[in-house]
Amino acid sequence: MTSLILYACPVGPLAAQIEDYLHKSQQACGPNAAHAYMPHCTLTGFFKDEASAVPYYAQAIETALHHHRSQRANLDINLPITVTDMVFRDGWHGLALRAEALKHLVTTVAALANSPTRQENLRLKDWLHLSLAYDFNPSDQRKLQQLASQLIDIAAPVMWELRLYERDTAGQWTCHHRWALQ
Repeated sequence: MTSLILYACPVGPLAAQIEDYLHKSQQACGPNAAHAYMPHCTLTGFFKDEASAVPYYAQAIETALHHHRSQRANLDINLPITVTDMVFRDGWHGLALRAEALKHLVTTVAALANSPTRQENLRLKDWLHLSLAYDFNPSDQRKLQQLASQLIDIAAPVMWELRLYERDTAGQWTCHHRWALQ
């Protein structure tokens, strides 16, 4: 069994700003838990399945995207992800996101993803966000906040990709598929 997960990942100027922030924050304050991942919005929790089941998930995503794109053409529905705010809480910094149509798409994917080897239901995420820093030393709170405020413009242009990742037991990541969300 392997671990799979569905992410929405930023691409473009905002993504470059986030990468710059992650690099500079690690230099300034050392690593925190956000450095273990690529910039992303988690859409499902990790789920276990056989690696041979990846095509079931890719097909479910393709079908759901096709369905939502045809609805969008008829009803003017879009799949945007809107960055609504940069949030600084004790122990967590990140971007607040809004994406109701994307949540609906992921619900459709979960309904269609009928792998015969998965033993658990997909756990869909309700709180959509992109973590910039968490599990960091509390004494770094102010420095991390200042750095994020200086380097990241939440109004910067961004495109998003839906990605199906696998993480192996050694912590190595494989992106099996990516789809533009537009």
